[in-house]
Amino acid sequence: MDRNVRSVDDVLRLMDDLFAPKADRWTSGAGGDWWDGFYEDRSKPVPFFVAKPDESLVSYVERGLVPPGRALDLGCGPGRNALWLASHGFEVDAVDLSSGAIAWAEERALEAGADIRFHCGDAFAAGAPAGPYDLINDSGCFHHLPPHRRVSYLQLVERSLAPGGYLALSCFASGAMGSELPDAELYGSGGLQGGLAFTPESLRWIFEGMEEVELRRMRDEPSGSACFGEDFLWAALFRKPDEPGSLSS
Repeated sequence: MDRNVRSVDDVLRLMDDLFAPKADRWTSGAGGDWWDGFYEDRSKPVPFFVAKPDESLVSYVERGLVPPGRALDLGCGPGRNALWLASHGFEVDAVDLSSGAIAWAEERALEAGADIRFHCGDAFAAGAPAGPYDLINDSGCFHHLPPHRRVSYLQLVERSLAPGGYLALSCFASGAMGSELPDAELYGSGGLQGGLAFTPESLRWIFEGMEEVELRRMRDEPSGSACFGEDFLWAALFRKPDEPGSLSS
């Protein structure tokens, strides 16, 4: 008989296990193994396998909205955004569940001569990079989180992002990509249906403790572009207030 719940973390882990058999589990263990398999064939025509930064991230920096500083690339994959940030004056930490993705990213960093600190593991677990950061960049991690882990995500942003720092977020747009099932129904199905879609209103509500700098559809970039861009994604930039406050009340 298991009676092993006595803390909020225990509850979160218990709820994580509802998604454990599914391929889109985000946490370490089963999820990391699935993502390792996903990254094994580097020749697959996966849009974000390209060594190009998000057009939105490039736009934020080139327009002076986000100045160089310390950056965390959350769910870095093969390191495309981390590499671009490092080449533009940022001091970069990059984290991903998949050892295969991290190995690929490290190869790219070595080839480019980029000094990036890579971490393979769960960004919410003890020992993960902790900041404080001037920028947290998330291109595709947020929409793979089960609803209860949004609490963990907001706590990560709260503790790791410096006052006045920025969260650059790319996630599935409602009506274009991702599941639109209500949060409660996901627990009955035991999966994330490949990733969750969000409306602008839902993003504003989730991140209501932050200042909205920009929220738009990502531009669809042609294959010859120097940037990555898919219009089924939202591109959002939020700023953490200068004054202390809670994002996860």
